[in-house]
Amino acid sequence: MRSDINRRQVLGAAAAGAAALAAPAWAQSNWPAKPVMLVVPFPAGGGTDAFARPMAAQFTKQTGKQLVIDNKGGAGGTVGASVASRAAPDGYTLFMGAVHHTIAPSMYPKLDYDLERDFVPISLVARVPQVLVVNPKRIDAPDFKSFLALVRKNPGKYNYGSAGSGTSHHLAGELFKQQTKTFITHIPYRGAGPALQDLISGNVDMMFDGLGSSSAHIKSGRIKALMMAGKQRNPAFPDVPCAAEVGLPDYTVTTWYGIWAPKGTPPDVTARIADELRKAVNSPEMKAIWANNGADFPDLSQQQFGALVHDEIRRWSGVVKASGATLD
Repeated sequence: MRSDINRRQVLGAAAAGAAALAAPAWAQSNWPAKPVMLVVPFPAGGGTDAFARPMAAQFTKQTGKQLVIDNKGGAGGTVGASVASRAAPDGYTLFMGAVHHTIAPSMYPKLDYDLERDFVPISLVARVPQVLVVNPKRIDAPDFKSFLALVRKNPGKYNYGSAGSGTSHHLAGELFKQQTKTFITHIPYRGAGPALQDLISGNVDMMFDGLGSSSAHIKSGRIKALMMAGKQRNPAFPDVPCAAEVGLPDYTVTTWYGIWAPKGTPPDVTARIADELRKAVNSPEMKAIWANNGADFPDLSQQQFGALVHDEIRRWSGVVKASGATLD
């Protein structure tokens, strides 16, 4: 009798232990069980926002749980990144960063987070070229050639807005100055949205902007696109020449946007997040939005995205040193 009791006790204890081990995995596989917060580290209206909002709507539609956008701008996107890095690693706070965050380590010597140490890379979600856009009322230039002649003739007269010091907008301007031997003044903002609004209203002369946030304003005629960075024209704007065509074969600046989770987020949860994001970006609705904004979706694995981030940090470190860019 005693042996039967002992056997039942052992089996019962084993079953209880198995249930205890299975419970967290069951909870994780149920992600998302509640709304998910997406920290966007720039004000509304910028390039990050242009891709975050339709992605949030599609995510909500397919999961039945809301993806809530929390705009936390400042310091070239590093304020929002810092906040997100300290969030609970449970899959319910995500971070939508950009190429800017691989530049920041070379521009901000005292960051209180490390992009590779404190985050888990989830997915690259969009990639767009940088485009040189001007306010046509402030810069009377029908094409890039006449624009360049105007800028060279008037060193220091013209300025360009950016999403903040250390962002790709800033570095794109510094590279342009370096490669064209011109001088234009950098005006940093708290995000691309405010800078773009000042460009439209005529408070700044030009921007080197990610195509995602500029596309609608180019099409409306409120701003004029003079050059697309890179070696080929963008299908969404076939009439805008690329940098290689106007004599700048090495002027290649691409803005990309990606999703991270705080370090410690369970692997099965990050895999589920990656699957949902891939499903969202591949939906017909989002494909149409991406194409309209001149963007594409490089479908990278989590490991491939992490490798891209690592390589970009090293690459931008060299660009910062070569250009002499500093915090304004």
